[in-house]
Amino acid sequence: MKQATQDFFAKPTAPGILLCLAAVLAMVAENSALSSLYASFKDIPVVLKFGAFEINKPLLLWINDGLMAIFFLLVGLEIKREMLEGHLSKPSQVVLPTIAAIGGLAVPALIYAYFNWNTGGTIDGWAIPSATDIAFALGVMLLMGDRIPPALKVCLVAIAIIDDLAAIVIIALFYTADTSLLALGLAFAGLAVAVVMNLRGVTRLGPYVVVGLFIWACVLKSGVHATLAGVALGLVIPLRAQDEHDEAPLKVMEHALHPWVSFLVIPVFAFANAGVSLAGLSVETFTQPITLGIMLGLFFGKQIGVMLVTIVATSLKICQLPDGTSWPQYYGMALLTGIGFTMSLFIGTLAFTDIEHASAVRLGVLAGSLLSTLAGVTVLLLTTKKGTYAAVGGDQAKAETA
Repeated sequence: MKQATQDFFAKPTAPGILLCLAAVLAMVAENSALSSLYASFKDIPVVLKFGAFEINKPLLLWINDGLMAIFFLLVGLEIKREMLEGHLSKPSQVVLPTIAAIGGLAVPALIYAYFNWNTGGTIDGWAIPSATDIAFALGVMLLMGDRIPPALKVCLVAIAIIDDLAAIVIIALFYTADTSLLALGLAFAGLAVAVVMNLRGVTRLGPYVVVGLFIWACVLKSGVHATLAGVALGLVIPLRAQDEHDEAPLKVMEHALHPWVSFLVIPVFAFANAGVSLAGLSVETFTQPITLGIMLGLFFGKQIGVMLVTIVATSLKICQLPDGTSWPQYYGMALLTGIGFTMSLFIGTLAFTDIEHASAVRLGVLAGSLLSTLAGVTVLLLTTKKGTYAAVGGDQAKAETA
């Protein structure tokens, strides 16, 4: 039993499987006799008090503001590493993913806006279908093993990283409440301390963690979403070692955080946010502006946006498809970018706080992500052959999840 458990967690598809299980458990809990217990779990009051400083929030907000800050810290670390020495470190490696990501951001937002333009404030959710859940999308692709060209997996990772970077900017610009200049100023002061530590050659992670907690608390109180503190800290962690015998602090932290994020943070977030009541569900439910805009934005918007700009860019010789990849295979990957799940649900929590709108968001995200998964898997199965890339070392992208 112990060996079987270790083997499961060693698989690159394990995070995606756990994510699915967490979402299923949330749906079961919300639509069974456990619904009141599920609601009580999310409403558990958690208080952190230090002198006059106090953070008093229900457990759900600690998950969304606290645990997800750790997720975004990992995102910040991975973005920095990829831009300095990874798949985004050379201009030639950046062109196609950047173009595809822009298309995949713009078209879903336009589709959502079309259905929500004059519907009483629901336009605030325009960014929800623009996000891609890299852990889920890459996990689905990795399930097909050596059928998939390695370069296509790398392309999906690069698109998702740029997508995450864009989501961070969107959250900072459009989903920020009224700001406290004092708290925000203290947060910038903490960030400045971290930058100075980097410039002075501090490579021990302990001081950065302490400063990072201070930055997070200040950002939480400032009105800017607290997860941005994680990204900011990730970008200032050094990518250089003390000497040639040491490993870079950034890589040490990334390696340490990855299992916690994959096997705890994201599944817990999914369990807390994916519960959708199916009571009274009908065809009319799916035609509500928020649900329809998100569902169609993820399923049609993502694939149309990615494919359209890629076709134009390759026709103009700006870039070319990933090595060894055919157009049908690339289309299968484009479909998988419509798996919004974790990031879409997260942006949904920022856009809407009332129960009615939140339920419509969850239903739209789940429906759009499910349709994208089924369509993407079908296309990739029809356009690839088992064992084709077995000799290439196929799963080199498995460690690149964001």
